[in-house]
Amino acid sequence: MALKLYYSPGACSLAPHMLLHELGLTHTVERVDLKEKKTEGGRDYREINPKGSVPALELDNGEVLTENAVVLQFLGDRSGLEQVLPPMGDFRRYRVLEWVNFITTELHKSFAPLFKPDASDETKEFFKKVIGERFDHVEREFGEGPYLMGDILTLPDFYLFVMTGWAEKMFGLDRWPQLAAFRERMLERDSVRRAMEFEGLLEPQPAG
Repeated sequence: MALKLYYSPGACSLAPHMLLHELGLTHTVERVDLKEKKTEGGRDYREINPKGSVPALELDNGEVLTENAVVLQFLGDRSGLEQVLPPMGDFRRYRVLEWVNFITTELHKSFAPLFKPDASDETKEFFKKVIGERFDHVEREFGEGPYLMGDILTLPDFYLFVMTGWAEKMFGLDRWPQLAAFRERMLERDSVRRAMEFEGLLEPQPAG
């Protein structure tokens, strides 16, 4: 049985969706209507993930994993590709996970009020300022790239790509030229384009 990812187009679940393609892991996906809490097949999504959020990853043994940072780590370990997530005992592993956790706690969660229609303009402006400061930090730490941790693509690159997409739509990336260039480089990857095309976020490229 293949891994099964429950996703919503353009949500943070895009990160593991892209990673599944990048790692070549056999998988299926099912779309979730987050407003109605229904899967594409008509099932109550809360039976799968009681929190009602994406992603959820159904494993071969029927277990279900939730929380983006954990799903990404699981996929990295499952792949066995040490460049994506170094093994236990390699200190670089903790640097990779340090970035994943920064993105999920400091960036991802700060976007939440911007998606809430009942949040006040004052609240939204406050969190835009917070997000800007977090992106300032990432921009300073980015170095020469081409990826967050240098020459090698790692787990947080996929998560950061999703965050830059949200930022691009909401207030642009002009303030962060390194991140804007990073986003363009990621868009050249086949794994990124395949997942985005599947989710209806990119027009399919013609063959040839």
